[in-house]
Amino acid sequence: VKQTIVRDRILSGTRLDGRKHDEVRPISCEVGILPRTHGSAVFKRGQTQVMTVTTLGAPNLSQLLETAEGEETKRYIHHYNFPPYSTGETGRVGSPGRREIGHGALAERALLPVVPGADVFPYTIHLVSEVMSSNGSTSMASTCGSTLSLMDAGVPLKNPISGIAMGLIVEGEKIAILSDIMGIEDANGDMDFKVAGSQEGVTAIQLDVKTASLTLPILEKALKQARVGRLQILDVMLKTIKEPKAVSTYAPKIVVVKIPTEKIGELIGPGGKVIKKLMADTGTQVDVEDDGSVTIAGVDVAGVQRAKEWVEGLVKEVQPGEIYEGEVVRIQPFGAFVQILPGKDGLVHVSDMAEEYVNDPADIVNMGDKVQVRVKEIDSMGRINLSMRMDPSKDKPREERGERQQSRGFSPRFGREGGRPGYSRGGQGSYEDRRGGSPRPSFAGARRGPPRRTGSSEGGQASPAGRQEGGPGGPHFPASRLVPSKRRF
Repeated sequence: VKQTIVRDRILSGTRLDGRKHDEVRPISCEVGILPRTHGSAVFKRGQTQVMTVTTLGAPNLSQLLETAEGEETKRYIHHYNFPPYSTGETGRVGSPGRREIGHGALAERALLPVVPGADVFPYTIHLVSEVMSSNGSTSMASTCGSTLSLMDAGVPLKNPISGIAMGLIVEGEKIAILSDIMGIEDANGDMDFKVAGSQEGVTAIQLDVKTASLTLPILEKALKQARVGRLQILDVMLKTIKEPKAVSTYAPKIVVVKIPTEKIGELIGPGGKVIKKLMADTGTQVDVEDDGSVTIAGVDVAGVQRAKEWVEGLVKEVQPGEIYEGEVVRIQPFGAFVQILPGKDGLVHVSDMAEEYVNDPADIVNMGDKVQVRVKEIDSMGRINLSMRMDPSKDKPREERGERQQSRGFSPRFGREGGRPGYSRGGQGSYEDRRGGSPRPSFAGARRGPPRRTGSSEGGQASPAGRQEGGPGGPHFPASRLVPSKRRF
């Protein structure tokens, strides 16, 4: 009886709520209703009300899917929740059912064609639609709410999307095609035809039909009527928000840097040591693709910028004459090493630290000092020579390695002046004191080094162990410390 009354009234030209067949229920929209989320919106059409929340994440948070063809990732994810209270009922809230999965997939597919690619908007996008109140067409309300929420989050959609649910009543020759059906019209009607799209075309459809009387002309008329309704809904939505907002300050900041593929190993480091240190120092998440794309994500803008500069510095080619502000990372007697770019440092020789003579580099710089340096040259081994003197005309040609060491009093083997410390080579292999003293003292009859055993002694006995020739014990072994050996030979 109920079904007959509902259908007869609709076929007579008047719907239960007094609307015409092609009339859409009153619509209201709001955006930015939740202050700390990245994007939020409420879409209300009649007694159907849906709140959609958008969360932006780093690329590594995309969903991993295992299919028959292999693994793939999904960076645009939409979840649809239909709690019992939305229809005035009580019930258990648990894992999603077929309704939640199907409606969420439909709303997700409706917006997927207009979601920007990772090269334009590299975020992972997660939407959750909560049905607050339901009286038909909640999936299309979720579609409209998703568009509003994404634009509130700053996602540059290619086109805004709206959706509408179409109904059908067929009794013999009488046909009524309904726009924006209510729950009772859905339950007692012959068709539930969901259509979503933009001003340019349709992006998703879903058809549930209960009659065999659906013909191609009826379907064509339903699509044309759905387009009129979609554009009416879209006009109301665009009055609420016409262009995407700026990305929320609470959303992570993401930048993408391109590096040569041969530099990927250098960025990652042995066992990931370099990239792990980079993420720990900057508080960011760094992901490297096989094509050399480096994605840096973080909440702190300064940290993201530091990580970006580090990666760019890694691949930057240093040229002579360029000026950098670097940090002193190591001090040696011959100069100081200054880091001019992340992972790249150069030597400021002690002769290039100041115009006047510098005896000790520590008199000019300390560890951690920020100094301005000029790239003086890059030698054949790729080592960077720096100078703290900004005038290139005052550069002196570097001496050869041997001359430079000799001029500063060093020899690679013997120390100062090519000899042992404090002495220089004299004639015929003797050592002379550099301070003008007599030759090195010698010990007559003594032999340096370990004790020497003699072949035999008086009576054919071997000399006691530890005994040396040339005196009682020799110069290095006092006689008081010698103990006769009890060992027999």
